[in-house]
Amino acid sequence: MLVHGGGDIVTEYSRKMGVEPRIVVHPNGMKSRYTSLEELEIYTMVMAGLLNKRIVSGLEYRGIKALGVSGADLGLLAAERKKRIIILNERGRMQVIPGGYTGKIRNVQCSILCSLLGISTVLVVSPIALGLEGELLNVNGDQASALIATSLEAEKLIFLSDVPGVLLEDGVIRVIRTGDVEDLYIKIGPGMNRKVVMAAEAVSKGVGEAIIADGTVENPITTALAGSGTRIVP
Repeated sequence: MLVHGGGDIVTEYSRKMGVEPRIVVHPNGMKSRYTSLEELEIYTMVMAGLLNKRIVSGLEYRGIKALGVSGADLGLLAAERKKRIIILNERGRMQVIPGGYTGKIRNVQCSILCSLLGISTVLVVSPIALGLEGELLNVNGDQASALIATSLEAEKLIFLSDVPGVLLEDGVIRVIRTGDVEDLYIKIGPGMNRKVVMAAEAVSKGVGEAIIADGTVENPITTALAGSGTRIVP
């Protein structure tokens, strides 16, 4: 099972199409893409189309039977649209704004995922969900990965990033226990903190172990399984 991101490529195509991306900061320090209706259309085109099929074709070329879907297909991921969100404005003050077309995943169709895995070696999922009113929603890829892993009772969950693991001043943290996440959260910084929180949540709900590792190295998955990166354990 592979859940992919692709925010940088969405940004590239948004700008090509005259839509300037907007990144908002939440009071908890996390950042997210604000998804207007225009941005949603571009996001869906890139994530469910171009990028998803690019990954599928790359796997097929290497002899790996791959099936690419979005979370909206067959209702794999059901999400609730965020009607309003709280952000920090340019003055650092909290502000309530409309939620746009982002959602929080409420349900994962585990039985359908298992059926699709039965006809493919790798299922490639783009983080787009089906809203409760039938709308498409941008959902966070880290959340999608964690909830899918939890629903499948996965032994391991691997997050691949562009850094060698969770970094602090002294270098890579090799092991994080779920109980230590709250203390580390503010020290880690935006971007990585979401991965750590989602990894800890998955482990606390039954996933055997989560790993945050470098996706830019050769053979990143086997390298992560061999001991590189940061492990999140109970």
